[in-house]
Amino acid sequence: MSDGTAATARDALRVAALRFGSSDTPRLDAEWLLAHALGIDRSALLLDLDRGVPASFAALVDRRAAGEPIAYIMGTRGFWTIDLAVGPGVLIPRVDSETLILVAREHFGERAPASVLDLGTGPGTLLFAALDEWPEARGIGVEFSSAALRYARVNRDALGKAERASLIRGDWAAAIEGRFDLVLANPPYIGTGEAVAQDVAGHEPAAALFAGSDGLDAYRALVPQLPRLLTDGGMAAIEIGWTQAEAVSALVDTAGLHAHLRHDLGGRPRCIVATP
Repeated sequence: MSDGTAATARDALRVAALRFGSSDTPRLDAEWLLAHALGIDRSALLLDLDRGVPASFAALVDRRAAGEPIAYIMGTRGFWTIDLAVGPGVLIPRVDSETLILVAREHFGERAPASVLDLGTGPGTLLFAALDEWPEARGIGVEFSSAALRYARVNRDALGKAERASLIRGDWAAAIEGRFDLVLANPPYIGTGEAVAQDVAGHEPAAALFAGSDGLDAYRALVPQLPRLLTDGGMAAIEIGWTQAEAVSALVDTAGLHAHLRHDLGGRPRCIVATP
């Protein structure tokens, strides 16, 4: 890889994938990075693997081999129907979190939520996905991290949501007044003693990952605020870790709301729906 221009794409992908031994998807990682270096879609790359390789690809391979997440290297991650700018200091959107939008869509059916609140919005992941799903809705994203809020503002402008989305630096819903049809939250839920993949623990912000020894500290803070935030026909969709359904459901019940467990597309417990 010292001379990126000397290899064909086919050769470069093979060599790069061998360097990504710690990745679950080494070949796919290599394809994404080479397509990024070439400035083309991955599908276009795969149609012509005999093309040349730009010298810039070598540096991207080095970064991935050192454990840096693909999303940080590329600077973007797709989620639901949108693409989001991401980078250091921001939790990378995961496809599992799309479960929250799916269950909200089921709940509202043909009607649409008029107001959306995203607690811990990060780069605007759930908020902007919801506003893209329901074009008439307006929303607020709350985030404590200044770094994440900077990305959220960039994404709000890039997605054309500035007139429909407000972004606030805050601690969950402490500074929020009023009621919302849809409340979304993907809080940190990993216990401080739990094992986490090195490319996650070594790069993504700890405050967006870890929540006390049992991973429940964020739920204890935000769930009691939900009753005052929801409209009569509204709902909250809260992402959980796969072992936390019973504990989070109990917190929702204690708050005087009804808890319903939903699974992601892989069949894992993923979301607690809270309704009045």
